Amino acid sequence: MAQRPQIVRTIPQLRKAVRSWRRRGKTIALVPTMGALHAGHMSLVETAKKNANRTVVSIFVNPTQFGPNEDFSIYPRHEQQDWEMLAKAKADLLYVPSVPVMYSEDFSTNVEVLGHLTSRMEGSTRPHHFAGVMTVVAKLFLQCLPDMAVFGEKDYQQLLAVQRMVLDLDMPIEILAAPIVREEDGLAMSSRNAYLSPTERTLAPRLYQVMQNVAKELSGGRPVNEALYLGRDWLEGAGLRVDYLEVRDANTLLPLEEYVNDPARLLAAVNLGQVRLIDNVPVYPMH
Repeated sequence: MAQRPQIVRTIPQLRKAVRSWRRRGKTIALVPTMGALHAGHMSLVETAKKNANRTVVSIFVNPTQFGPNEDFSIYPRHEQQDWEMLAKAKADLLYVPSVPVMYSEDFSTNVEVLGHLTSRMEGSTRPHHFAGVMTVVAKLFLQCLPDMAVFGEKDYQQLLAVQRMVLDLDMPIEILAAPIVREEDGLAMSSRNAYLSPTERTLAPRLYQVMQNVAKELSGGRPVNEALYLGRDWLEGAGLRVDYLEVRDANTLLPLEEYVNDPARLLAAVNLGQVRLIDNVPVYPMH
């Protein structure tokens, strides 16, 4: 049986483990998660293992990134199951801090990435979300001091915001992006998929199908506004309530004027029953 990763729950324990690896010249990768791990997370661990000698996975359901009506209290928590999955994936250390370890009672600091990277899409729908994410990620980076950290492309806006924060604050950490992992029917893997009813689960893959069609229209030269209008129509027609469907520059997330002339990203969030699904696909200009 695979050796199970050591579990630590405090900052001194984490730093002690990392220090001992450093002394032996090992490189360290951090994979920040909120637990309820699935194959998508395991692909992040795999990326970490390919690029560093030691892999730390953190599990922390971060209260500051959930809005007042979101699912913090019922967000799935399966520490034992997660630990066993990480053993199979050969992660080296599992860091599971509690809320008091992460946030003292008088905690009063926020780290924010301002401007177009965070103001629209997830930022406009969930106003305090990115401040919560950036603050907890900055704390995890300082607690672990890894050489690199791995984030999935599924949260594309978050990935770009983390890259910006690292650049702006001169953090000596390389950010590695791991591609989206999908179910066989195309649905992007997510811990929240577990909330879907059987009927909703059969509808959910329509999101990816429609996005692929919209990306194809954009690559074929259809104007941005027309393609997005079509896409929203297709999604609503499939029974998905559209939160946003946007095409943005792949590197800056700036809106595109009329046509896709440079690599772009199509990003969407929809609601299906009580579940909010997000996804994104690359869009390549026609040349």
